[in-house]
Amino acid sequence: MAFVKLGSKSEAFRREGQAWHCTSGLPSDVTIEMGEMSFYLHKVHLFFLINHSLFKCSVRALSCLHIILQFPLISRSGLLAKLIKESCNDDTSVCVLQLSDIPGGAKAFELVAKFCYGVKIELTPLNIVSLRCASEYLQMTDEYGDGNLIAQTEAFLNDVFGNWTDTIKALETCEEVLPHAEELHIVSRCINSLAMKACTDTKLFNWPVSENGHEATTGADVWNGICTGSNTQPVTDDWWYEDVSFLSLPLYKRLIQAVEAGGMRPENVAGALVFYAKKYIPLMNRQASFKDATSHNKSGSTISTPSEADQKALLEEIMELLPNQKGVTETRFLLRLLRSAMMLQASPSCRENLERRVGLQLDQSALDDLLIPNMGYSVETLYDIDCFQRILDHFISIDQASSAPSPCIMEENQSMEGSHSLTSLTRVANLVDSYLSEVAPDVNFKFPKFQSLAATIPDFARPLSDGIYRAIDIYLKAHPWLTDSEREQICRLMNCQKLSLEACTHAAQNERLPLRVIVQVLFFEQLRLRTSISGWFFVSDNLDNSQTSLRGGNRETNTGNGRGSSINDMRERVAELEKECNNMKQEFKKVVKTKKKWNVFCGRKSECDLNSVKPLKLQPPHVNEHKNHKNGDSS
Repeated sequence: MAFVKLGSKSEAFRREGQAWHCTSGLPSDVTIEMGEMSFYLHKVHLFFLINHSLFKCSVRALSCLHIILQFPLISRSGLLAKLIKESCNDDTSVCVLQLSDIPGGAKAFELVAKFCYGVKIELTPLNIVSLRCASEYLQMTDEYGDGNLIAQTEAFLNDVFGNWTDTIKALETCEEVLPHAEELHIVSRCINSLAMKACTDTKLFNWPVSENGHEATTGADVWNGICTGSNTQPVTDDWWYEDVSFLSLPLYKRLIQAVEAGGMRPENVAGALVFYAKKYIPLMNRQASFKDATSHNKSGSTISTPSEADQKALLEEIMELLPNQKGVTETRFLLRLLRSAMMLQASPSCRENLERRVGLQLDQSALDDLLIPNMGYSVETLYDIDCFQRILDHFISIDQASSAPSPCIMEENQSMEGSHSLTSLTRVANLVDSYLSEVAPDVNFKFPKFQSLAATIPDFARPLSDGIYRAIDIYLKAHPWLTDSEREQICRLMNCQKLSLEACTHAAQNERLPLRVIVQVLFFEQLRLRTSISGWFFVSDNLDNSQTSLRGGNRETNTGNGRGSSINDMRERVAELEKECNNMKQEFKKVVKTKKKWNVFCGRKSECDLNSVKPLKLQPPHVNEHKNHKNGDSS
């Protein structure tokens, strides 16, 4: 920490309770009162310069005694000179002056008084701001003596601005004399100095700055003032976060605005705000309960926990300062900020803004962060489902606005953007299905809300319907009182054609599903098997034809061996598929037997006929070839 020493005389003041007395031996004729503190000083002060050699020789050496009259207060301060002149009628009267509004109070005036008497004082970053403001208030210009206090403090301030750590200390002390520091532009000068250093590329200038902004000892070799070593530790972009986090919110806000104006990357600005929010809003810690978070801070921290009102104000300010660009602020932080805003009952505009920002990058969020508990007393569901619905609506509206109307007329770069949008929508679809699975066991989760939330995602955004099927199954299990009509409606939310083999097997045995849905699942699975088998035959024929056309003299031998091996493989595959189809039919029959009113259902031939679901009767390829030869097919 930088410092400057002023004055040369030893200590000439002593404190007695709430009073300061000068030890020069002269009676005080000026009393300056500042609240409960009083200073007993002199309008005129005597300084004795003694020729010691003559004084020792004889008493006549008194002729060599030089008495110098000085005016320590009047000659240094224009304000005190004016007040003393107005208050004292003659030079012998005692003046009593009230200076309760002096910047820095009694502590600053003590240093001013010592400076006027020539006593040694030390200027540091911790007292320079109050001394500068006090000297300005007392009009201690060079008109009242060369090298007066204004000039001395101003010169030291310029040295302080050149050092990162000293500037922060000086800026912190501006809180004590804020109006005067603002008037003298000390606050703005401190902030501009910090912003310039924070925005400067430390790698370019090779500043000796450590991780916390303090000067680092690099240990590099120096020869003739030239650094010959490179032992400096690499400095990351967040080196300044912790240092400036000790500033009060108004000063911190101005610093953030200054670094933004200085061209700092939005990611670094957001990182600093995240650090500041986590430090002063205990509710940002997910693991701490609301009561615990408001009662104490993290262990080992010396920072007192702000009140809920202060946390609310801080949260709203941080929300306004966060950059608006997508992906700059981590989605997890935004969701934790939203949860804290609900706990602290932040303004509706703040919460709406947070929901909009989360919706802008919902595809980057995690399920655990989206499970926001309900904070009200009259709510029914455990989690705030309405909040998630609003976030999802924001995402869908933004996605629809950014998507192209037709991929056929898009250019190449637009097609890539559309593909990225579809990928994001698919991620959100999986997120919604997982969210529904988590909240489905809640018995107070109403059917219209479930249907509305699931239907927000279009069908093309779900490559597989396994996720939504799982959510539907959990919901049906937790809500057994749903009517048949509601069960039919909720099952329309999934596409049976997009179920995997495991999901189809589970659905075929699921007694909670309507019978019509089970039949659809079996039908589409059998259709899928037919398509798969046809594809195998088609591929086999194409392979045979390609081998025949590419190979010349060895055609009969090679194709014969390849055809024999492919036919054996196909026979095994067909046998497996037939076995799977038969198993599915047996399982379907077991499900049908457990259903009530099955006879009535079977009587309606227009709806379903069990005989329509038949196992595949496939013949090996050599049977088909035999028939083709009999019919004279040249192919």
